[in-house]
Amino acid sequence: MAISSLGPGASAEKPVYLDSSAPIEKRVEDALSRMTLEEKVALCHAQSKFSSPGVERLGIPEIWMSDGPHGVRAEINWNDWGYSGWTNDSITAFPALTALAATWNPELAALYGKSVGEEARYREKDVLLGPGVNIYRTPLNGRNFEYMGEDPYLAGEMVVPYVQELQKNGVAACVKHFALNNQEKWRGTVDVDLSDRALYEIYLPAFKKAVEDGGAWAIMGAYNQIWGEHCCHNSRLLNDILRGEWNFDGVVITDWGGAHDTKQAALNGLDIEMGSYTNGLTSESAFGYDDYYLANPYLNMIKSGEVPESTVDDKARNILRLIFRTSMNNDKPYGSKCTPEHYVAAKLIGDESIVMLKNNGILPLDGSKYNSILVVGDNATRRLTDGGGSSELKPKDYVSPLEALKALYGDKVKYAPGYTCGRTLYEAEDIIPQEEQDKLRAEAVAMAKDADVVIYIGGLNKNAWQDCESTDRREYELPFGQNQLIEELIKVNPNIVIANISGNAYAMPWVKDVDAILHTSYLGTMGGASLADAIAGNVNPSGKLPYSIPVKLEDCGANSFGEISYPGIESGTADVVAIPGSVIEGGKQPKQTYKEDIFVGYRWHDTKKIPALFPFGYGLSYTDFEYGKPVASESVIGENGKITIEVPVTNKGDREGSEIVQLYISDLKSSLPRPKKELKGFQKVKLAPGETKTVSFEVTPDALKYFDDKKHEWVVEPGKFKAHIAASSTDIRHSVPFEYK
Repeated sequence: MAISSLGPGASAEKPVYLDSSAPIEKRVEDALSRMTLEEKVALCHAQSKFSSPGVERLGIPEIWMSDGPHGVRAEINWNDWGYSGWTNDSITAFPALTALAATWNPELAALYGKSVGEEARYREKDVLLGPGVNIYRTPLNGRNFEYMGEDPYLAGEMVVPYVQELQKNGVAACVKHFALNNQEKWRGTVDVDLSDRALYEIYLPAFKKAVEDGGAWAIMGAYNQIWGEHCCHNSRLLNDILRGEWNFDGVVITDWGGAHDTKQAALNGLDIEMGSYTNGLTSESAFGYDDYYLANPYLNMIKSGEVPESTVDDKARNILRLIFRTSMNNDKPYGSKCTPEHYVAAKLIGDESIVMLKNNGILPLDGSKYNSILVVGDNATRRLTDGGGSSELKPKDYVSPLEALKALYGDKVKYAPGYTCGRTLYEAEDIIPQEEQDKLRAEAVAMAKDADVVIYIGGLNKNAWQDCESTDRREYELPFGQNQLIEELIKVNPNIVIANISGNAYAMPWVKDVDAILHTSYLGTMGGASLADAIAGNVNPSGKLPYSIPVKLEDCGANSFGEISYPGIESGTADVVAIPGSVIEGGKQPKQTYKEDIFVGYRWHDTKKIPALFPFGYGLSYTDFEYGKPVASESVIGENGKITIEVPVTNKGDREGSEIVQLYISDLKSSLPRPKKELKGFQKVKLAPGETKTVSFEVTPDALKYFDDKKHEWVVEPGKFKAHIAASSTDIRHSVPFEYK
């Protein structure tokens, strides 16, 4: 190609950046040397809702991004948040990341990343805004369904293969939201304070794994503040930890509207600013893209000498590196979408994600025993890919649970909604008259009297104040009077199966009065088929909980300390700048302290001796597994040593099934407080009836360490430890003592 206007100092020979065989860093420096200051600054901010500029003069393409850790979002208009109305942007909706985490299967995480990456590539996206690995801190967080549970080890093991396989398609994973975006209430303003131990032990490990082991090419900053500085331009978070400690060489992208200050954005590690002056719903205000913090204000600061030009050189290097990895990657595949292979992948992930919490023998449901099967609940028919904010999807196909149950059981299946939540809305709700809810409930109860068995499919959905971006849940109870409905159904028909869909834990006051409980997250295109097959026994449930289900909200550590811990307390003067139509509300500054510290989820339940209703790592099967006695290769481990622990696991039932064998480590004496035990390994093993397989774990000193915030380093102290072989965080089958010397 001809180069008509070379940058300062550039020669007229063929540009190296066009030679895909050249080392990428040489290509970056060559392209950078040809660019003007204005072109470098232009790389650093949006040009539309989901794209940022390239350098047209040099043939460097723009970057196209898309929402969608669970699937590629439908096409959005260039300059407003309306859908473009394309007819070729339907996709496969994959299960939510809470469902993926419930599989405890890294092989499925790899299949997930590969499949969604192929769809993103086909849609010509360069960056997929996901996956999310924020920690499940409270069941009120409206966005928990987009993340991978409460344990950093589990989230870290699952995110790495997802990122690796996604990026093989020439599509960057943009791992989010970095960091501590663990609630939606006040998400744009809340200032979080926590110990370094909690930061390093709980909230950073999955991000670190995504960067160091997964090789993530992009990171999305969070909306909230930490230590009085917004995460999208937080010097310690981005400069010191992400780039300094982890050697991240990718691009930091704001969450949409997450930048607030030009100088901080220039100096504190941000690369691309997206979505400023918008709340994610409305059109741009009077401000245009050239008014973004990293646009003309940044250019003027550089020209005036207020910030050095080297800052934009660093940003441009990172952005060019991303472009060469994605849009200018000549080796990337063509991609594909809505293929039979992708539907199979979605179904497999959904199948393995379903968690059976209770079964008194009614499941699997033998259709020959029942003449009348009543399905009750709004989620049996609602399309649960609608709503939820940025995770909303436009699936080409969608199999509802009711449709799938009718396919299995035929005309025996009748349906009554039982309740309604109206239209799917974002930051608003459809108010349903109580008379209408009462009528629907009465109808369902009347039909239940004449049914042989009731399958209840309710839970939460993707409406505001449920599982939805921008709003947290208002309560721990099920909404829309569902508990009253379930209790009235129980009174007239004792044969009831609860098969609720939710990205969160919720209260179950009726838990002792029902025969069976299935718990699953949003399963996308093939979700109804996965749920129906689990009910019928065509699929043997093998999922286990990636988060604890407390009996009541106050049993959760984050919610046990009052408002200072969640959601925070508004204090001080009105020092928050209000931008019309922005996620940044004007008003007093909310402050929050993570008072539960490192004791999140099962760590809290263990340490405080507060039993969960259903514990982390819990899940039943249609078969039974027997754990043999573990054998350890050593009883003492040194600085560079390791212990191998082997345990035989046998399927004692008459069905093939998969068991998730979990390894927890206890430090029996420590100079700093530690959890009673911590997850440090897991394996999912499939067994035929009567079959035995040996599961092997390696314990190294890294599994014994904690973060010493005074020394600012990971340490392991000499002393006694125990390795626990477990079926859940509370079901310890065997323990192996050992020493570290």
